[in-house]
Amino acid sequence: MNLADRIRGGLLGLLVGDALGVPYEFHPAHGIPPREEIDFVPPPGFDRAHRGVPPGTWSDDGAQALVLLESLLRVGRLDLDDVGRGLVRWADEGWYAVDRHVFDIGVQTSHAVAALRAGVPAALAGPSDVHANGNGSLMRVLPLALWHLGSDAELVADAFAQSAVTHGHVRSQVCGALYCLFARRLLLGMPPAAAWSAAWAAFEQVHPEGTPEHTELTSAVFPTGAAYQVRGGGYVVESIRAAVALVTAGGPGPVDFARVVTGAIALGDDTDTTACIAGGLAGIVVGEGGIPRRWLDALRGRELVEPLLDQLVARRVVPACGTVGDTRGT
Repeated sequence: MNLADRIRGGLLGLLVGDALGVPYEFHPAHGIPPREEIDFVPPPGFDRAHRGVPPGTWSDDGAQALVLLESLLRVGRLDLDDVGRGLVRWADEGWYAVDRHVFDIGVQTSHAVAALRAGVPAALAGPSDVHANGNGSLMRVLPLALWHLGSDAELVADAFAQSAVTHGHVRSQVCGALYCLFARRLLLGMPPAAAWSAAWAAFEQVHPEGTPEHTELTSAVFPTGAAYQVRGGGYVVESIRAAVALVTAGGPGPVDFARVVTGAIALGDDTDTTACIAGGLAGIVVGEGGIPRRWLDALRGRELVEPLLDQLVARRVVPACGTVGDTRGT
């Protein structure tokens, strides 16, 4: 599997997972159909969420990820104010929403967009209260890892900054940075469990023990020595825990994309976002060819995605080289 296939698999996996989870959102785990019946069109009799949204449509998760990617590709760097303008354009005009229809927006993101409209600088727009730690910045951050060519320290700094546009608390920032480091190592072809361990070690090199960021990681995100139940809620900590658990669950064996995303949806509640976050990682591992063809064919809005994917692959894939970025310090 080559780098281009992994990059395409990551972004398409994010969008497929998001779209697959849309009809099941808000239902508790016990109300989700059996995993073998989870599809773009739920089984007969299921009370689907967002009934007016055609099957195969991504939500705010996918749209915001594309807004971020478009800005990165056009500007050539992470420009927070440009990303902020893109998010306002998404909310107001449906930019990168399929059919320009915005049918869902998170509470913290809504507050941040209102602040951006009022002229607040993007770096300060995201609520920073400890209770403002929804998964809205984590769900869109994967394009940063797919695009980035800098060092781990630079990737972590950009992940922190990217989060601040809508989610300014250090907890959300830590989750996004760790997720990007994990994705970077999956792009290298590392097995998921090894990639996760390496991502953790890389984070500790950037933010070693004793720093506030490391303390947040080991006390609130993945508490040292603590057991936790995997959940599908909208809390950023629940989302990254679920994604990591689902992608690493197979041990040394191959990752099954369908198993990962249907497992995410089976957790219930914030089904589209959990499947989006986990699906992006699984898509990197299996590549575009490992995503079921029926879902790729039924994904709406491909005309919005393909030009960005072409630019992204052209940026990242050097003929006969295929660099995935500088991992100095790992």
